[in-house]
Amino acid sequence: MSGVVGAVLQVIVIAVGSPLLVGVMRQVRARLEGRAGAGIAQPWRDLRKLMRKEAIAPHGTGWVFRAAPPLLAGTALVVAAVVPLVTTASPLDGVADLFAVTALLALGSVALALAALDTGTAFGGMGASREMTVLALVEPTILVSIFALSIRVGSTSLGSIVTATVEDPLSVISPVSVLAAVALAIVTIAETGRIPVDNPSTHLELTMIHEAMVLEYAGPDLALIEWASAMRLSVLLGLLASLFFPLGISGASTGALALLVSVIALVVKVTLMGALLAAGEVFMAKLRLFRVPELLAGSFLLALLAVAASFFLA
Repeated sequence: MSGVVGAVLQVIVIAVGSPLLVGVMRQVRARLEGRAGAGIAQPWRDLRKLMRKEAIAPHGTGWVFRAAPPLLAGTALVVAAVVPLVTTASPLDGVADLFAVTALLALGSVALALAALDTGTAFGGMGASREMTVLALVEPTILVSIFALSIRVGSTSLGSIVTATVEDPLSVISPVSVLAAVALAIVTIAETGRIPVDNPSTHLELTMIHEAMVLEYAGPDLALIEWASAMRLSVLLGLLASLFFPLGISGASTGALALLVSVIALVVKVTLMGALLAAGEVFMAKLRLFRVPELLAGSFLLALLAVAASFFLA
């Protein structure tokens, strides 16, 4: 029963807290840039405003354009339910496989890219092409970096990997974990469209990737996309924290107090990582588009080195 409650709690925390995480990151950037900022709750106010507007679609678009926002949000919610963020005893642990989670993340990205192509605009096609280039390098790196951690466990289940780390915390102090952590951190930045790979606050046609794909969306559809993007950021940061710093994650036989502590630990870890990411963006410039594959290829090489080290150091 505690596993069911924990799974429900982590979905609620991700769904409700993800826009607030974006607000925290914007506020951190604003303070470091000498601005007052709009407040932590501003993303929720933006979503509420978008939900009240009329849903419109460009002429000539079909069901692909309309299906992308709910599919993107749905996959983000499913990933939030199966990834071990609060508890490792979730009833969905059987489907919390490394390959299944990566495929769900890729499904949302592909759906949004197809919707951008469905609009028939130059910016949509450009953004979709760039997104697929990034995706082709990001998804293999996620698979290989987490696979390096699964070798010592003997399972690709994320719950099993996190459980093994909870039982042996010193296992993260190894070359395998360091290499995998750096690789996964880089692809997390790329997957969520942050600097130096992409700038979430830009509307420069020559540099944007994610924003180019959603230019034709408005109203509730745009609200779903923004909400889903925030949830994907929270889930990936939470997964990074669970794999390499699983402090506070509850197990099978835990009570209500332990689950509450786990939720607080998740909120603190993800907020700190988000604030650190936002602070780094202030002092970092966006890479030129043709340099992004070099960065992602480097992260893939680190993931391969982590796999090789896991066999040599086993």
